[in-house]
Amino acid sequence: MLIPCFNEALTVKKVVEDFRKQLPHAVIYVYDNNSTDDTAAIARAAGATVRSEKRQGKGFVVASMFRDIDADIYVMVDGDDTYPAEQVSSLTDPIRHGCADMTVGNRLSEFGDASFRSVHVAGNHLVVRTVNWLFGSHLQDIMSGYRAFGRQFVHDVPIVSRGFEIETEMTLQALYRDLVVVEVPVRYGVRPEGSFSKLRTYRDGARVVVKIVDIFKAYRPLLFFGLIALALAVVGVGLGTIPVVGFIRTGKVERFPTAILASGLVIMAMLSAVCGTVLDGFNHRLREMAELVLRANGKPRP
Repeated sequence: MLIPCFNEALTVKKVVEDFRKQLPHAVIYVYDNNSTDDTAAIARAAGATVRSEKRQGKGFVVASMFRDIDADIYVMVDGDDTYPAEQVSSLTDPIRHGCADMTVGNRLSEFGDASFRSVHVAGNHLVVRTVNWLFGSHLQDIMSGYRAFGRQFVHDVPIVSRGFEIETEMTLQALYRDLVVVEVPVRYGVRPEGSFSKLRTYRDGARVVVKIVDIFKAYRPLLFFGLIALALAVVGVGLGTIPVVGFIRTGKVERFPTAILASGLVIMAMLSAVCGTVLDGFNHRLREMAELVLRANGKPRP
Protein backbone atom coordinates (compact mmCIF):
# COMPACT_ATOMS: atom_id res chain seq x y z
CA MET A 1 0.00 0.00 0.00
CA LEU A 2 1.61 3.25 -1.16
CA ILE A 3 0.49 6.69 0.02
CA PRO A 4 2.39 9.73 -1.32
CA CYS A 5 1.86 12.71 0.99
CA PHE A 6 2.62 16.40 1.19
CA ASN A 7 1.11 18.28 4.12
CA GLU A 8 -1.75 15.85 4.78
CA ALA A 9 -1.64 15.90 8.60
CA LEU A 10 -5.39 16.43 8.77
CA THR A 11 -6.29 13.29 6.81
CA VAL A 12 -3.37 10.83 6.72
CA LYS A 13 -4.30 9.08 9.98
CA LYS A 14 -7.78 8.23 8.73
CA VAL A 15 -6.44 7.08 5.35
CA VAL A 16 -3.93 4.74 7.00
CA GLU A 17 -6.50 3.34 9.41
CA ASP A 18 -9.19 2.89 6.72
CA PHE A 19 -6.87 0.95 4.44
CA ARG A 20 -5.49 -1.05 7.35
CA LYS A 21 -9.02 -2.33 7.99
CA GLN A 22 -9.45 -3.33 4.35
CA LEU A 23 -5.92 -4.72 3.88
CA PRO A 24 -4.91 -6.10 7.30
CA HIS A 25 -1.94 -8.04 5.93
CA ALA A 26 -0.53 -5.29 3.70
CA VAL A 27 2.45 -3.11 4.56
CA ILE A 28 1.35 0.52 4.38
CA TYR A 29 4.04 2.93 3.23
CA VAL A 30 3.63 6.68 3.56
CA TYR A 31 6.15 8.64 1.51
CA ASP A 32 6.51 12.12 2.96
CA ASN A 33 7.51 14.72 0.37
CA ASN A 34 9.02 17.49 2.53
CA SER A 35 5.85 18.18 4.52
CA THR A 36 6.00 21.21 6.81
CA ASP A 37 3.32 19.85 9.14
CA ASP A 38 3.13 16.65 11.22
CA THR A 39 2.21 14.32 8.36
CA ALA A 40 5.13 11.95 8.92
CA ALA A 41 4.71 11.72 12.71
CA ILE A 42 0.96 11.17 12.50
CA ALA A 43 1.34 8.50 9.80
CA ARG A 44 3.99 6.70 11.88
CA ALA A 45 1.78 6.81 14.97
CA ALA A 46 -1.07 5.33 12.91
CA GLY A 47 1.10 2.31 12.10
CA ALA A 48 2.44 3.19 8.68
CA THR A 49 6.03 2.73 7.57
CA VAL A 50 7.19 6.26 6.78
CA ARG A 51 9.85 7.11 4.25
CA SER A 52 10.97 10.43 2.82
CA GLU A 53 11.53 11.76 -0.67
CA LYS A 54 13.53 14.99 -0.65
CA ARG A 55 12.99 15.84 -4.32
CA GLN A 56 9.84 17.91 -4.45
CA GLY A 57 7.14 16.55 -6.73
CA LYS A 58 4.73 13.64 -6.85
CA GLY A 59 6.53 12.11 -9.83
CA PHE A 60 9.71 11.81 -7.79
CA VAL A 61 7.77 10.20 -4.96
CA VAL A 62 6.20 7.59 -7.23
CA ALA A 63 9.56 6.81 -8.84
CA SER A 64 11.09 6.24 -5.40
CA MET A 65 8.19 4.05 -4.27
CA PHE A 66 8.42 1.89 -7.36
CA ARG A 67 12.20 1.60 -6.98
CA ASP A 68 12.23 0.81 -3.26
CA ILE A 69 9.23 -1.48 -2.72
CA ASP A 70 8.93 -5.07 -3.94
CA ALA A 71 5.46 -6.63 -3.89
CA ASP A 72 3.12 -8.76 -5.95
CA ILE A 73 0.37 -6.14 -6.00
CA TYR A 74 0.76 -2.42 -5.40
CA VAL A 75 -2.05 -0.06 -4.43
CA MET A 76 -1.45 3.69 -4.62
CA VAL A 77 -3.79 6.29 -3.17
CA ASP A 78 -3.56 9.97 -2.29
CA GLY A 79 -3.42 10.87 1.38
CA ASP A 80 -6.27 13.40 1.22
CA ASP A 81 -9.10 11.01 2.18
CA THR A 82 -11.05 11.51 -1.06
CA TYR A 83 -10.86 7.88 -2.22
CA PRO A 84 -12.89 5.08 -0.55
CA ALA A 85 -10.81 2.37 1.12
CA GLU A 86 -13.77 -0.03 1.04
CA GLN A 87 -13.51 -0.21 -2.76
CA VAL A 88 -9.86 -1.27 -2.80
CA SER A 89 -10.69 -4.90 -3.55
CA SER A 90 -12.40 -3.78 -6.75
CA LEU A 91 -9.05 -2.39 -7.87
CA THR A 92 -6.90 -5.31 -6.80
CA ASP A 93 -9.12 -8.16 -8.05
CA PRO A 94 -8.36 -7.65 -11.77
CA ILE A 95 -4.63 -7.58 -10.95
CA ARG A 96 -4.86 -10.65 -8.72
CA HIS A 97 -6.75 -12.62 -11.39
CA GLY A 98 -4.37 -11.64 -14.18
CA CYS A 99 -7.00 -9.60 -16.04
CA ALA A 100 -5.16 -6.26 -15.92
CA ASP A 101 -1.69 -4.77 -15.62
CA MET A 102 -3.01 -1.55 -14.06
CA THR A 103 -6.39 -0.62 -12.65
CA VAL A 104 -7.57 2.97 -12.28
CA GLY A 105 -10.25 4.28 -9.95
CA ASN A 106 -12.59 6.21 -12.23
CA ARG A 107 -13.60 9.25 -10.18
CA LEU A 108 -15.92 10.68 -12.82
CA SER A 109 -18.52 7.97 -12.33
CA GLU A 110 -19.61 9.28 -8.92
CA PHE A 111 -18.55 12.53 -7.28
CA GLY A 112 -20.01 15.39 -5.29
CA ASP A 113 -20.65 18.93 -6.47
CA ALA A 114 -17.65 20.20 -4.49
CA SER A 115 -15.26 17.40 -5.49
CA PHE A 116 -13.97 19.11 -8.64
CA ARG A 117 -13.68 22.58 -10.01
CA SER A 118 -15.55 22.89 -13.31
CA VAL A 119 -12.32 23.77 -15.11
CA HIS A 120 -10.73 20.55 -13.83
CA VAL A 121 -13.57 18.42 -15.20
CA ALA A 122 -13.40 20.18 -18.58
CA GLY A 123 -9.62 19.80 -18.69
CA ASN A 124 -9.83 16.12 -17.76
CA HIS A 125 -12.34 15.46 -20.55
CA LEU A 126 -10.16 17.28 -23.07
CA VAL A 127 -7.06 15.30 -22.11
CA VAL A 128 -8.95 11.98 -22.10
CA ARG A 129 -10.39 12.59 -25.55
CA THR A 130 -6.97 13.44 -26.90
CA VAL A 131 -5.39 10.32 -25.40
CA ASN A 132 -8.23 8.10 -26.63
CA TRP A 133 -7.80 9.52 -30.13
CA LEU A 134 -4.04 8.98 -30.09
CA PHE A 135 -4.11 5.42 -28.80
CA GLY A 136 -7.54 4.16 -29.84
CA SER A 137 -8.49 3.59 -26.20
CA HIS A 138 -11.79 4.14 -24.38
CA LEU A 139 -10.70 5.55 -21.04
CA GLN A 140 -12.69 8.00 -18.94
CA ASP A 141 -10.29 9.20 -16.21
CA ILE A 142 -6.52 9.14 -16.71
CA MET A 143 -5.63 11.50 -13.85
CA SER A 144 -6.96 9.48 -10.94
CA GLY A 145 -4.62 9.03 -7.98
CA TYR A 146 -6.25 5.74 -6.93
CA ARG A 147 -4.56 2.85 -8.77
CA ALA A 148 -3.34 -0.72 -8.46
CA PHE A 149 -0.45 -2.32 -10.34
CA GLY A 150 1.10 -5.69 -10.89
CA ARG A 151 4.79 -6.31 -10.21
CA GLN A 152 5.85 -6.31 -13.84
CA PHE A 153 4.17 -2.98 -14.52
CA VAL A 154 6.10 -1.38 -11.66
CA HIS A 155 9.40 -2.94 -12.73
CA ASP A 156 9.11 -2.40 -16.49
CA VAL A 157 7.42 1.01 -16.92
CA PRO A 158 9.84 3.96 -16.59
CA ILE A 159 8.78 6.98 -14.53
CA VAL A 160 10.27 10.31 -15.62
CA SER A 161 7.64 12.89 -14.67
CA ARG A 162 8.23 15.18 -11.73
CA GLY A 163 4.84 16.50 -10.71
CA PHE A 164 1.12 15.83 -10.90
CA GLU A 165 1.38 14.75 -14.54
CA ILE A 166 2.66 11.40 -13.23
CA GLU A 167 -0.80 9.76 -13.44
CA THR A 168 -1.13 10.79 -17.07
CA GLU A 169 2.32 9.47 -17.83
CA MET A 170 1.63 6.06 -16.27
CA THR A 171 -1.51 5.71 -18.36
CA LEU A 172 0.25 6.76 -21.56
CA GLN A 173 3.16 4.43 -20.90
CA ALA A 174 0.74 1.55 -20.37
CA LEU A 175 -1.17 2.30 -23.58
CA TYR A 176 2.03 2.59 -25.59
CA ARG A 177 3.20 -0.81 -24.33
CA ASP A 178 -0.18 -2.41 -25.09
CA LEU A 179 -0.72 -3.20 -21.41
CA VAL A 180 -4.20 -3.87 -20.12
CA VAL A 181 -5.72 -0.93 -18.25
CA VAL A 182 -9.03 -1.50 -16.47
CA GLU A 183 -11.05 1.36 -15.03
CA VAL A 184 -13.07 0.69 -11.88
CA PRO A 185 -15.84 3.12 -10.86
CA VAL A 186 -15.14 4.58 -7.42
CA ARG A 187 -16.86 7.20 -5.33
CA TYR A 188 -14.81 10.40 -5.20
CA GLY A 189 -15.28 12.39 -2.05
CA VAL A 190 -14.60 15.93 -0.89
CA ARG A 191 -11.60 17.05 1.12
CA PRO A 192 -12.50 17.76 4.75
CA GLU A 193 -12.63 21.35 5.91
CA GLY A 194 -9.12 22.72 6.42
CA SER A 195 -7.52 20.38 3.87
CA PHE A 196 -6.36 21.97 0.63
CA SER A 197 -5.47 20.56 -2.77
CA LYS A 198 -1.84 20.90 -3.86
CA LEU A 199 -2.89 20.93 -7.52
CA ARG A 200 -2.23 24.22 -9.27
CA THR A 201 -4.78 24.40 -12.06
CA TYR A 202 -2.89 26.23 -14.78
CA ARG A 203 0.68 25.20 -14.00
CA ASP A 204 -0.08 21.51 -13.53
CA GLY A 205 -2.57 21.57 -16.40
CA ALA A 206 0.15 22.95 -18.67
CA ARG A 207 2.50 20.19 -17.52
CA VAL A 208 -0.08 17.55 -18.42
CA VAL A 209 -0.50 19.05 -21.89
CA VAL A 210 3.27 19.18 -22.39
CA LYS A 211 3.53 15.55 -21.26
CA ILE A 212 0.89 14.47 -23.78
CA VAL A 213 2.67 16.32 -26.60
CA ASP A 214 5.97 14.78 -25.53
CA ILE A 215 4.53 11.25 -25.43
CA PHE A 216 2.76 11.87 -28.75
CA LYS A 217 6.03 12.96 -30.35
CA ALA A 218 8.09 10.18 -28.81
CA TYR A 219 5.70 7.23 -29.22
CA ARG A 220 3.64 8.20 -32.28
CA PRO A 221 6.25 10.06 -34.35
CA LEU A 222 4.81 9.13 -37.74
CA LEU A 223 1.40 10.55 -36.82
CA PHE A 224 2.88 13.56 -34.99
CA PHE A 225 5.25 14.65 -37.74
CA GLY A 226 2.81 13.52 -40.40
CA LEU A 227 0.19 15.96 -39.13
CA ILE A 228 2.79 18.73 -39.07
CA ALA A 229 3.86 17.83 -42.60
CA LEU A 230 0.25 17.85 -43.81
CA ALA A 231 -0.41 21.27 -42.28
CA LEU A 232 2.77 22.75 -43.75
CA ALA A 233 2.05 21.20 -47.14
CA VAL A 234 -1.52 22.54 -47.26
CA VAL A 235 -0.40 26.08 -46.40
CA GLY A 236 2.58 25.88 -48.74
CA VAL A 237 0.56 24.63 -51.69
CA GLY A 238 -2.14 27.19 -50.98
CA LEU A 239 0.36 30.03 -51.01
CA GLY A 240 2.15 28.54 -54.00
CA THR A 241 -0.95 28.73 -56.16
CA ILE A 242 -0.83 32.53 -56.00
CA PRO A 243 2.40 33.06 -58.03
CA VAL A 244 1.54 30.07 -60.26
CA VAL A 245 -1.83 31.56 -61.21
CA GLY A 246 -0.14 34.92 -61.77
CA PHE A 247 2.41 33.31 -64.10
CA ILE A 248 -0.32 31.58 -66.10
CA ARG A 249 -2.16 34.85 -66.55
CA THR A 250 0.74 37.22 -67.25
CA GLY A 251 3.62 34.98 -68.22
CA LYS A 252 5.69 36.59 -65.49
CA VAL A 253 6.78 35.32 -62.06
CA GLU A 254 5.46 37.83 -59.56
CA ARG A 255 5.19 37.85 -55.77
CA PHE A 256 8.63 36.39 -55.18
CA PRO A 257 8.32 36.54 -51.34
CA THR A 258 5.15 34.45 -51.51
CA ALA A 259 6.80 31.96 -53.87
CA ILE A 260 9.84 31.66 -51.62
CA LEU A 261 7.68 31.19 -48.50
CA ALA A 262 5.57 28.55 -50.24
CA SER A 263 8.69 26.67 -51.38
CA GLY A 264 10.14 26.79 -47.88
CA LEU A 265 6.93 25.43 -46.33
CA VAL A 266 6.76 22.55 -48.80
CA ILE A 267 10.41 21.69 -48.13
CA MET A 268 9.73 21.76 -44.38
CA ALA A 269 6.73 19.49 -44.92
CA MET A 270 8.89 16.98 -46.74
CA LEU A 271 11.54 17.10 -44.01
CA SER A 272 8.88 16.61 -41.33
CA ALA A 273 7.47 13.59 -43.16
CA VAL A 274 10.95 12.07 -43.51
CA CYS A 275 11.67 12.74 -39.82
CA GLY A 276 8.46 11.01 -38.78
CA THR A 277 9.18 8.00 -41.01
CA VAL A 278 12.72 7.58 -39.70
CA LEU A 279 11.71 7.96 -36.04
CA ASP A 280 8.82 5.53 -36.47
CA GLY A 281 11.22 2.92 -37.84
CA PHE A 282 13.62 3.60 -34.98
CA ASN A 283 10.76 3.23 -32.48
CA HIS A 284 9.79 -0.09 -33.99
CA ARG A 285 13.34 -1.37 -33.60
CA LEU A 286 13.46 -0.22 -29.98
CA ARG A 287 10.30 -2.16 -29.20
CA GLU A 288 11.78 -5.25 -30.83
CA MET A 289 14.94 -4.86 -28.73
CA ALA A 290 12.92 -4.40 -25.54
CA GLU A 291 11.01 -7.60 -26.32
CA LEU A 292 14.27 -9.50 -26.88
CA VAL A 293 15.73 -8.16 -23.61
CA LEU A 294 12.65 -9.33 -21.70
CA ARG A 295 12.94 -12.79 -23.24
CA ALA A 296 16.66 -12.96 -22.55
CA ASN A 297 15.98 -12.18 -18.90
CA GLY A 298 13.39 -14.91 -18.75
CA LYS A 299 10.51 -12.50 -18.20
CA PRO A 300 7.28 -12.84 -20.12
CA ARG A 301 5.93 -9.71 -21.73
CA PRO A 302 3.65 -7.91 -19.23
